[in-house]
Amino acid sequence: MERPDLSQVEPAVRAYIEWLEAERERLSAAGEPEPEPREEESPLEPSEPPTTRNVITLSRSGEAKRTARHLYLRQRRGGMGVFDLDASDDDPPAALTIADERAHLLVLSSRARAFRLPVYFLNESIAVRARPQPFMVSVPFEADETWAVVLPAPAQPQGHLAVVSRQGFVRALPGHLFAETMREGMSVFRPEEAGAPAAACWAAGDSDLLIATRRGLAARFPLKQVPMPGAVGLRLEAGDEAVAITAVRPDSGVLFLGADGKGTIRLMSGFAANKAPGVGGKIALKTDALIGAAAVGEGDDVFILSRLGKIIRFKAAEIPAKEGVVQGVICMSLRGDACLALAISRAEA
Repeated sequence: MERPDLSQVEPAVRAYIEWLEAERERLSAAGEPEPEPREEESPLEPSEPPTTRNVITLSRSGEAKRTARHLYLRQRRGGMGVFDLDASDDDPPAALTIADERAHLLVLSSRARAFRLPVYFLNESIAVRARPQPFMVSVPFEADETWAVVLPAPAQPQGHLAVVSRQGFVRALPGHLFAETMREGMSVFRPEEAGAPAAACWAAGDSDLLIATRRGLAARFPLKQVPMPGAVGLRLEAGDEAVAITAVRPDSGVLFLGADGKGTIRLMSGFAANKAPGVGGKIALKTDALIGAAAVGEGDDVFILSRLGKIIRFKAAEIPAKEGVVQGVICMSLRGDACLALAISRAEA
């Protein structure tokens, strides 16, 4: 294979390629054999057929990019991922979600107000690595208000929208309130009492809710036991905060992921539900920096976003499912980096 013209490649990328070539020549001259490829370093799987599903990456200020999901090749669990959001140092990546290009995103603000934004407001990027664009500028935030949570919004939401605040307060609202006819800026709860939203999920009325905290603790309880005005869903220890909420059933598995790239899938068959909210948490993953938790199935794909703007995609089935407490396996290899968000791409979507 002939060496391609690198004149149009970004200087940093070209310099890295040239360094690799020089290093290979040095090893060859020194008589050191090139390492044999390991079995786990087998070629990446072919990409999926073209899809209208988009991977959306947001920065802390509310800038974003969207790229077709099929442009992200699956890697093996434990890989380093590929560079995605080309954000500035003072506006780092902050969130990750997956939605159809014809759908809307539901945005919950730091004041617990709800807004809908069409995904097509963002120009689609034809490359995985791209600069973000202004996205939240059309949202009528108040002076000291910012976005807090972003998730896909079905045209006709079913069930409930469950929202948890950083202080562990949870509320479940009927899904139809967040349909296309939603009143923009409607309040989800009183932030002066509950705090800012930390996470949200869609949940069927007969499902359980699982709330997870930064220190790797979690609690599970029936959604129907959450009173309409909301309640404390999980009693937090000093210095801890809620970071995730997901809907589960007795046969579900939940992926818990730490900032160090280690994660596990906990089977709910080994994580008993409480009768009502307002309980203390149980250890879900041995970590001091949990960044997310989401229900996941064997056929699903896992997307993880890092602080340096890298994304890895791999099959959820590559993570061993456990009933007990573990330290987790390496889901994403990190060098001077940290995981900060995850998203699940459902097998049927």
